[in-house]
Amino acid sequence: MQNVVFPNKILPYLLVAPQIILTVIFFFWPASQALYQSAMREDPFGLRSTFVGFANFTAIFNDPNYLHSLQVTVVFSVATAVLAMGTALLLATAADLVVRGRGFYRTFMIIPYAVAPAVAGMLWLFMFNPAMGTFAYLLRRNGVMWDPLLDGNQAMLLVVVAAAWKQISYNFLFFVAGLQAIPKSLLEAASIDGARGSRRFWTIIFPLLAPTTFFLLVVNTVYAFFDTFGIIHAVTGGGPAKATETLVYKVYNDGFVNLNLGSSAAQSVVLMVIVIGLTAFQFRFVEKKVHYG
Repeated sequence: MQNVVFPNKILPYLLVAPQIILTVIFFFWPASQALYQSAMREDPFGLRSTFVGFANFTAIFNDPNYLHSLQVTVVFSVATAVLAMGTALLLATAADLVVRGRGFYRTFMIIPYAVAPAVAGMLWLFMFNPAMGTFAYLLRRNGVMWDPLLDGNQAMLLVVVAAAWKQISYNFLFFVAGLQAIPKSLLEAASIDGARGSRRFWTIIFPLLAPTTFFLLVVNTVYAFFDTFGIIHAVTGGGPAKATETLVYKVYNDGFVNLNLGSSAAQSVVLMVIVIGLTAFQFRFVEKKVHYG
């Protein structure tokens, strides 16, 4: 492989400088502040901070509410990733078979990605609001006692569907690109050999989509942990009875609502470690089962 040679030795550093500056300002600086704040405890009036070491971490791991939020986050993340990726793969496979109006179909499918998370949450809340929602009325009319404001399981189902709907478009784009990269001659040869329908998909198409699936698995995991805050805040506010309070929402609740900055900072550090560890685990072990080419 030929190495790239720049005519000026300073030019490569100038090209990467904007990205390095953004990373330092928006990641390393806030992360260092969170690490510092996690070892401090403020007085009730916020006038003085005291160094407490790992006391904030000990407190959150002994807090039943924090352990409950961890359990809620695991359930929410797995359900959102599976639903978003599974639906996107199904739609991408269907889009690959469309002959007429393919461009319109694909464009129509990516519209939800342009919707802000808070707006997406409000859309689903209006549709399934027990007082005025159209779908809530249809559910009650068919004998389903629908009230996500009181039922924790229904609230979790609603935020999972809303979060997955928001992410389907992103997954759809990558799955469509992955399907287009599969050589048509390979699919034609499989059809000649008798591999059709679901058999051809699971033995030929899906293994070739493994790199795309692995990438989306990492992205959807990070999305479910962080980017769904706006949806949860708009739809349920972490309720009812903390049934949808994920780790990132608990960080906000304890830090900005209850003004417990030390505990909130400790939770954000733990959340950062969890996501980094999860991503590293996926690259270390899951990627071994991915076949490129």
